[in-house]
Amino acid sequence: MFLLATACAYISKSLSGTYMSSMLTQIERQFDIPTAIVGLINGSFEIGNLLLIIFVSYFGTKLHRPIMIGAGCGVMGLGCFIISLPHFLMGRYEYETTISPSSNLSSNSFLCLGNRSQTLLPTPDPAECMKEIKSPMWIYVMVGNLIRGIGETPIMPLGISYIEDFAKSENSPLYIGILKIGMSIGPLIGLLLSTFCANIYVDIGSVNTDDLTITPTDTRWVGAWWLGFLICAGVNVLSSIPFFFFPKTLAKEGLEYNEDATTSDKEEKQQEKAKEEKHGITKDFLPFMKSLLCNPIYMLFILSSVIHLNSVVIILTFMPKYMEQQYGKSTAETVFLIGIYTLPSVFVGYVTCGLIMKKFKITIKKAAYIAFWVSLTEHLLFFFFFMMACDNLPVAGLTTSYEGIQQPLYEDHKVLADCNTRCSCLNKTWDPVCGDNGLSYMSACLAGCEKSVGTGINMVFHNCSCIQSSGSSSAVLGLCNKGPDCTVKLQYFLILLSIGSFIYALATLHAYMVFLRYIYLGLSAALRGSSYLPAIFILKLMRKVQLPGETDSLETEHAEMKLTEKESECMDVHRSPEVENGRELKTRL
Repeated sequence: MFLLATACAYISKSLSGTYMSSMLTQIERQFDIPTAIVGLINGSFEIGNLLLIIFVSYFGTKLHRPIMIGAGCGVMGLGCFIISLPHFLMGRYEYETTISPSSNLSSNSFLCLGNRSQTLLPTPDPAECMKEIKSPMWIYVMVGNLIRGIGETPIMPLGISYIEDFAKSENSPLYIGILKIGMSIGPLIGLLLSTFCANIYVDIGSVNTDDLTITPTDTRWVGAWWLGFLICAGVNVLSSIPFFFFPKTLAKEGLEYNEDATTSDKEEKQQEKAKEEKHGITKDFLPFMKSLLCNPIYMLFILSSVIHLNSVVIILTFMPKYMEQQYGKSTAETVFLIGIYTLPSVFVGYVTCGLIMKKFKITIKKAAYIAFWVSLTEHLLFFFFFMMACDNLPVAGLTTSYEGIQQPLYEDHKVLADCNTRCSCLNKTWDPVCGDNGLSYMSACLAGCEKSVGTGINMVFHNCSCIQSSGSSSAVLGLCNKGPDCTVKLQYFLILLSIGSFIYALATLHAYMVFLRYIYLGLSAALRGSSYLPAIFILKLMRKVQLPGETDSLETEHAEMKLTEKESECMDVHRSPEVENGRELKTRL
């Protein structure tokens, strides 16, 4: 039952964590913040975790672990709720566009009109471009994520230690594998929830979606990110309830729970309680920390994990944004594809690794070697991703010329051309259209379009002077799709991602068991036990050495009697027979 409850807690925490990572792009657009702030928001979770992880991991084993896990799940729910608050405290989201949804479109102010007098603004230098933060409401998101990190702190270390304490040693890898399955199911649900919410407009219910001129594939689209956080808050609170009904300790798995065991357990509890009251709960904390910090294997493992996890976090955090820019997919599509291709592989990898460790009873040393070589194989496989990159999206005036010739990014680009100079267009507004020649333009005006038909996302532009094609020289809203070659590369990318996820899962559990059972729990006991070896030699040496001032009165008397006997023996050698006979006569009388 505890394993089931902990698996549910793993699902809820990984659900909210995956959803947070998937919605970072939507949050960036909602608050119009730079990517550096997005990284700070994402890192606030680890900041909250680091504030308490050492103290929770050490003191948590001496307290009521299930209650602490339940409280942590509740705090995570509170953090998710705080993250969603800005949606209810700030105004509606407004995206940059030249088309006014409220107008009847009769003025055609966003089209190419030669008789319109407008001041053309020069294209700014990219080095001088600084993104202005329009709203400080992102602080709510960062604080909520920090609180979520604080709440997540006791779930993993205390849940694992609780299972390790009361489960058979040969079963614990399988149990931990089951928990890892929970950590795989949670992201799957989180990615599905992200896909659902990303396809819903952020201000659903308060705006008319028929007037929107953008779709989920547009880089200005913001999904209903706040809705998923409310769902995550409820799931985390529900997962906390069972832990408040578990006891502080359980019977060791495989042992009969009889009256004698119950009595001995009670006596051990009373002795342990009395010992804690006598010596205090913090007595061994500093020596324990010192023993960990002075252990080279432990510190090298920590260093390796920190460097490794940095690369993993970068990939997981920005992969949706990378795939969106690289392969021209929407956030909802990329999140869904990542979940479909990676999570089943991770799921199978965790189960396979747990069964292998249980079947072959792999030792900790063998597990360390397996983790190293398997992880190295996965790392070498990663370099094949460089072969699956697509070319930049062709946008006239930015990445290509108006004739469709691709230009290097470091060259100066001319946003205006002969075909649109007469149009008096705004050259700093991003409202892209796709021409029937397969080339994208920054706006309908810069494409030289003079007429429009339809409303909202169904709008079609005609008589576009910059579109050189054999067709009708028309354009539609949005960027053009990338070519079929990029679609093929995307498939290879996803297949390789699936294989890499399986290999990564195989290595993770082996390394986790090395960290948990050789080092994390056993280090203190091993060091303390080894300290008794020199103590035994000290006792043996002290038995042979007479230290001044440490002999008692009995030992002194005993020593004096021996000395008197030795003196009498020495005197007997020099005594004469007459004296001896006289003394013997007196003794007889």
